[in-house]
Amino acid sequence: MALAVLKSRALNGMEAPEVTVEVHLANGLPAFTIVGLPETEVKESKDRVRAALQNARFDFPAQRITVNLAPADLPKESGRFDLPIALGILAASGQIPSDALDQYEFAGELSLSGELRPIRGALAMTFAICKSAERDQIPARAFMLPQENAEEAALVSEARIFPALSLLQVCAHFAGIDAESKIQPHRSQPHPRQTSYLDFSDVKAQGQAKRALEVAAAGRHSILLMGPPGTGKSMLASRFPGILPGMTEQEALESAAVQSLSSGFGISKWKQRPYRNPHHTASAVALVGGGGTPRPGEISLAHHGVLFLDELPEFDRKVLEVLREPLESGHIHISRAAKQACFPARFQLIAAMNPCPCGYFGHSNGKCRCTPDAVIRYQAKISGPLLDRIDMQISVQALPHEDLFTPTQAESSSTIQQRVDAAFQRQLQRQGKANNLLTTKEIDLHCQTDGATEQLLRHAMLKLNWSARAYHRVLKVARSIADLTNSPQIQQAHVAEAIQYRRALREA
Repeated sequence: MALAVLKSRALNGMEAPEVTVEVHLANGLPAFTIVGLPETEVKESKDRVRAALQNARFDFPAQRITVNLAPADLPKESGRFDLPIALGILAASGQIPSDALDQYEFAGELSLSGELRPIRGALAMTFAICKSAERDQIPARAFMLPQENAEEAALVSEARIFPALSLLQVCAHFAGIDAESKIQPHRSQPHPRQTSYLDFSDVKAQGQAKRALEVAAAGRHSILLMGPPGTGKSMLASRFPGILPGMTEQEALESAAVQSLSSGFGISKWKQRPYRNPHHTASAVALVGGGGTPRPGEISLAHHGVLFLDELPEFDRKVLEVLREPLESGHIHISRAAKQACFPARFQLIAAMNPCPCGYFGHSNGKCRCTPDAVIRYQAKISGPLLDRIDMQISVQALPHEDLFTPTQAESSSTIQQRVDAAFQRQLQRQGKANNLLTTKEIDLHCQTDGATEQLLRHAMLKLNWSARAYHRVLKVARSIADLTNSPQIQQAHVAEAIQYRRALREA
């Protein structure tokens, strides 16, 4: 047989479109050509495949070899096409049987010795296989891929995963010499949730900041912590994932699929909220994603988790402005001249900053020598539109020295998490989503107030000159506070507390 046809997958953002790998052998001067818009990594597969076949003791055909990756207008990148190309050459030259190849999809990078190396995006590819089969109402093909990607791919419960260590093992599977040579389907093991979060009990005092973070966790609200250096802002933020509600299966799969597109997903992180902490020198592309072949950025890698931006004013202002749309929409569209991609970005923003350039404005030690203009310029690095989208803004005060030497028993993360989870369940029962995701109509329905409470809101809105967005966000925060107290209606005390969390930054 001079022609072999196999199936594989490309990656285009979160999508994994099907790729048909056609291998044709013809008479003529020996040549090896790959067509179908291959990028550099795919073009280099010629040398990897040739060496892998020879080292595995197969005959490399001295013929004109043409490999077509269809569709021709879809860019192909990565070394994941090594395995289907090698199998296509062996099938076209009659060295392995080809009758069962159409029942599988293949992906894997080959070493020169013929061993299979892990690939990027295995989980997204497995999702695509099952979704396309469900859409076409046909049985899903089995997926053959490297052993190291098996656990990740098997998170899609309905998929049939066949892990392999080498090209020889794959060929033995299709040769079917005996039952022992067959690759057995991977059986996914249950993955119990392993909590490895830092604990809030390590933080002394700071009761107001802990309370604000508890409210933020209950309603999935973004929050800005402002205070002098050394007050525990970073310490509080690093412990925040431990008080969030547990991840659902769907959230865990979505988060794992995004991380699979980057550096791969470790099964030990299953059902753990991602925590991303990019340095303030990060570029806009690093934050939102992009590149010649679009890849997810920090906001997408923090999907269903926490994005912590420390030293917020030190970020380039243009970098911070790219957060506006994903904070509202929960996804990011990346458009380039030749490629477009869409990544999910439903993250919870925690930001921290000092109140002035020296950091000690308002501190009791009196060290600050910054002029009022310098303080305003420093705080003005955070634009009004971005600040308006941050639900809560609180001040974290320095601790008295006596508190550091006084032994105290602070609440653990698990205790706080129980209250947060109970409040979040009330939200799901009432509206099916977190308070932070309520639309304007849903706010009118679920955030009703009595006359005295409405009067307090009116007075605060006029006094603080809120925008309509700020007004709605205060109501959402108040709704979360009410849920923590199991109150069916928003009370005046809930609104008063929410107003305290909406303090204007320049007035700090």
